[in-house]
Amino acid sequence: MGAGRPRQEDARHLAGHGRFLADVALPGTRNVAVVRSPVPHGALRSVRAPDGVSGTDVWTAADLAPLARPLVATAALPGFRTAPLPLLAVDTVRYVGEPIALALGDTRAEAEDLARRITVDIEELPPVVGHRAALAEGAPRVHREWPDNIYATTSVTAGDVDAAARRAAVSLTREYTVGRQSPLPLETRGVIAHHDRAEDQLVVWTSTQTPDLVRDAIAELLGLPGNRVRVIVPDVGGGFGAKCTVYPEEIALAAVAARLDHPVRWVEDRAEAMLATTQGRDHHYRLTGHAAADGELLALEADIVVDAGAYSVHPWTATMDASMASAMIPGPYRVRDYRCTARSVATHSTPLGPCRGVARPAACFGIERLIDDLAHELGIEPYVMRTRAMVGPRSMPYTSVAHKVYDSGDYPEAVRRVSRLIGHQEVRARQRATDPGSRTRIGVGYGSFTEQTAHGCLEWASRGLAVTFGVESARLVMDATGSLTLGVGVQSQGQGHETTLAQVVAEVLDIAPERVAVRQGDTANLPRGDGTFASRTMVMAGGAAYGAANLLAQRLRSVAAVLLDEPPDRLRFERGSIVGDRGERTLTALAREFCLTPDHVPGADGGLDVTFTYRPEVQTGAFTYGTHAAVVRVDLDTGEVELLDYAVVEDCGTVVNPLVVEGQTIGGTVQGIGTALMEELPRDSRGRPAVTTLGAYRVPRAPDVPRIRIEQLHTPSPHTVLGMKGVGESGAIPPPAAIGNAITDALREFGARMDRTPMTAARVWAALDRAAASGPSRAPAVAGARTDAPGGGAVSR
Repeated sequence: MGAGRPRQEDARHLAGHGRFLADVALPGTRNVAVVRSPVPHGALRSVRAPDGVSGTDVWTAADLAPLARPLVATAALPGFRTAPLPLLAVDTVRYVGEPIALALGDTRAEAEDLARRITVDIEELPPVVGHRAALAEGAPRVHREWPDNIYATTSVTAGDVDAAARRAAVSLTREYTVGRQSPLPLETRGVIAHHDRAEDQLVVWTSTQTPDLVRDAIAELLGLPGNRVRVIVPDVGGGFGAKCTVYPEEIALAAVAARLDHPVRWVEDRAEAMLATTQGRDHHYRLTGHAAADGELLALEADIVVDAGAYSVHPWTATMDASMASAMIPGPYRVRDYRCTARSVATHSTPLGPCRGVARPAACFGIERLIDDLAHELGIEPYVMRTRAMVGPRSMPYTSVAHKVYDSGDYPEAVRRVSRLIGHQEVRARQRATDPGSRTRIGVGYGSFTEQTAHGCLEWASRGLAVTFGVESARLVMDATGSLTLGVGVQSQGQGHETTLAQVVAEVLDIAPERVAVRQGDTANLPRGDGTFASRTMVMAGGAAYGAANLLAQRLRSVAAVLLDEPPDRLRFERGSIVGDRGERTLTALAREFCLTPDHVPGADGGLDVTFTYRPEVQTGAFTYGTHAAVVRVDLDTGEVELLDYAVVEDCGTVVNPLVVEGQTIGGTVQGIGTALMEELPRDSRGRPAVTTLGAYRVPRAPDVPRIRIEQLHTPSPHTVLGMKGVGESGAIPPPAAIGNAITDALREFGARMDRTPMTAARVWAALDRAAASGPSRAPAVAGARTDAPGGGAVSR
C-alpha cells in the first residue's frame, strides 16, 4: 500500500495481448448492422425488408415484441414520468440515431448493404430542440401522453434565503451553461450474443462497466431465470460513464440470439457512437449568490434545467444529472440558506447518461464562476474569498445543506497550496507589467470542488432509483501452489484494478502483489457486484478485497497454528511466510500441506476459499476534494486561448498506488480541459446533430495540454476501510471552472465574461465584442484586487 507500482495489466496491453470485444471470434458468428433514424422526430409509418430476404435476417420492433419487453427506467420521485426506451422504434422516432431495425449478414459489410436496402417510411414532425424550446408554451410534446416536456422537478429549501439576502453586502445573479458532449471512450460499444445449447444458457459478451446489471436486465426483459443468462466482459477500452447504462442493443441482440442457432455480433462504428451512445452535460443554471463584505457566502439560489434527451435510461433515469447538480451546487462552502429548483426536460436528442463527473463539472462551473464574480464585486482576491467561505478542518465531519456528509479534509489548505504552486503573486505581477497596447492578456483562475465517491445504498435511494447500489463482494482463493485469485464484480476500463486490488490483498498477507491474480467480467463465475462507476471501486471493491484477505488470514493462522503448535493470535505474516515464536512456514508450503495432505492439519477451521461482502459505514459516500488552478493567455484579436500552466492539489484520503492516482488525475484533467475549451455536440435548428465524426469533434491533443503539476494532501476518511476515497472523476470536475475563471480574469478589464462551455475562440471573441458594444467595464482591475481585507461593494442584481 502506498507504493507507486506500475500497472500489472500494462504488460499484456503494450504487447498487444489484450482481448477486447472486437477480438472475440466465435465460430459461425453473423454480423449485425443497425438501421437508425435519420431525423430527430417523426411518425414511423412502416419498415419493410427487401423482397426475398430471409425472415431471420431482418428484425423489426414487431419481431422483437413477443421476445422481450422495452427498457423502463423508473424512479420514486414525486411526479416522475417514465419514458420506456424501445429496443427498436415502434411508431415514433425521437432522436437521430434511434434504432429502427437490425440487419444480419455474414460480414459487417454485407449486413450494412442489407440495412441500406430496408425501406423505412418516416413522416418528419417538428422537433423540440434545446431546453428553452422544451419549456416553451405550446411546445410539441416529446411524449404525447405527457402534459408537458418535464420528466421531473425537484426542489430543495433550507434556511431563510430571503433573510440572508437582506444581510448581504453583494448579491449577484448569473447564468451559466455547460454544453452537451460525448463521454468518448476510445473503444466503442459492442455486443456478441449466442445460445449455448450445451449449457442451455444465453451467453452475452458486451463492453460494459456493469456486468451484473446487464445480466439482470436481460433476464428480466426476456423472462429468463438469471442462472440461464451469463454476461462476459473482456477488456474494456474506456467507459467514462457511457458503458454503465443498459442499452437497447444489448437486449435486442440477446433476444435475437435466443432464437437463432448461431452467434450474432454488433460492434458500434464511430458515427453510431456519436449519435446513439448516451451523451453528457447539457446543463443550464441561473444562480444567485449572497455574500457578506468579508467574503462569507451567506445564501445561494439555483434554478437548474438539464436537457435529458428523448428517453430515460436504465437504471439512472433522466433525473440523475439534475438531482446530483442540486446537491453539488453548494460545493465546499459553508452555506446554510439554500433554495433550488431542478428540472429534467425531454427533447428530441440522444438520451443523456452518466458522463465522467456526472453533473459535478457543470455544478462546479456554475458555483465557482459565481464565487469569482462575487469576489471581484467585493474587491477580494478570488482564492482568498474561497478560503474564507469554505468549510474548515475543525468542522469535519460536516453535513452540507444538501445533507451530504463531508467526512474529512482541509479544504482551505488545498486552495492556499495550489495558489503557491501556480505562482499566483508572480502572475499578478506579470499582469501589472503588461503593455496596455499588447494584443494578448494573461489570467489566473481557480476551481474548487468536492467529489462524492463510493455512494451507499441510501444515497441512491434518496434519488428515487429503482436500483440502489452500495454493496460489493470479493472472493479470494488460495490454491495448492500458494498463489491467490481474487474475484470481483467490478469492471476495469483502464483504471488499474488488477494492480491496486492486488496491492490491498498483498498488504494484509505481506506478499508480493504479483502473487494475486485479479479476475473480473464474468457473472457466472464471480461474486455479484454493482460495477465500476461513481469513483467507487477502490473504496467498495477495495473494502471487500481487504475483508476477504483478512478472512483468509484467519484461516491461514488456523492452519499454521496446528503445524507450528502455537496459538493463532501469536502468529504474524512476514515476507510471504507465517511466523511464530517456534518457527515459520511459507504460505506456499502451508497451502500445499492443507490442500494436498489435509490429514496433516486436523482441526483447522474452514478452507482456503473465502467471500466477503462490504458495505460502507456512511451512505452518502466518501468525499474527495481539491482545487485546480490555471494560467491562460488570450489573444484579443482571435479569441484563441492558450493554457500556460496548470496545477492541482487534491485529497483522496489514503493512496493505495500513487502512480495510478496520478494517472487518473491527469487523465480526468485532460478530459476536463476538453469540456472547457473544445468538446461539444451541437445541433442545428432542425435538431440534427452537427458533429458525427472525430474529424469535427475536437478533443485535447498533447500540444494543447501543459505539464500538470499535482500535490496530494492525505486525510484518511474515518468511514472507509484504510481511509480510502475515490479519485476516478475528480480530475474532470474543476477544469471548466478554473479555465473559465482564468479567461474571465484575463479579460476583466474589458468587462467580458465566459459563462458557457466550451469556451472556443469564437465564443471568447464574441464575449469581447459584446463587452465592447455595451460600453466600458466598471469592474475593478484584476491586479488591484485585495488580498488582505474585505472590500466594499454595492448590491448588484
